Amino acid sequence: MAYRKLGRDNKHRRSMLATLTKQVINNESITTTDTRAKEVRKFVDKMITYGKKGDLVSRRKALAFLHNDKATVEKVFSDLAKRYENRNGGYTQILKVDERRGDHSLMVILRLVSEEEPKQETKKEDKKEKKTRRTKKEEK
Repeated sequence: MAYRKLGRDNKHRRSMLATLTKQVINNESITTTDTRAKEVRKFVDKMITYGKKGDLVSRRKALAFLHNDKATVEKVFSDLAKRYENRNGGYTQILKVDERRGDHSLMVILRLVSEEEPKQETKKEDKKEKKTRRTKKEEK
């Protein structure tokens, strides 16, 4: 299979993934299990890609997936699309926290990457000349 079933039937899984996607977009980070985070990451990236396209078809697809939550879709198309306009994918980050008490499931924090200004590295040219050993003849 190309996706994880997460121990649920189709309708429950789709609803759960849509709800988790809305939570990530609205709160910009959530704490969940590792397998759920890996699945939700795909849908968050897809929603932000829809926002970057910005056309009517993309807006309708996002509304259909996010249960017609207009506030969330508006945030994707206005805020997140502008924030990640120069980034090609990889909008989310998974940070491992620890294991959940009880069933020892690996808990992670799924959050949106904070887009910072890319640092321009300047190459420091070696203006210093190599120190050479001077002989007695050169000193005179």
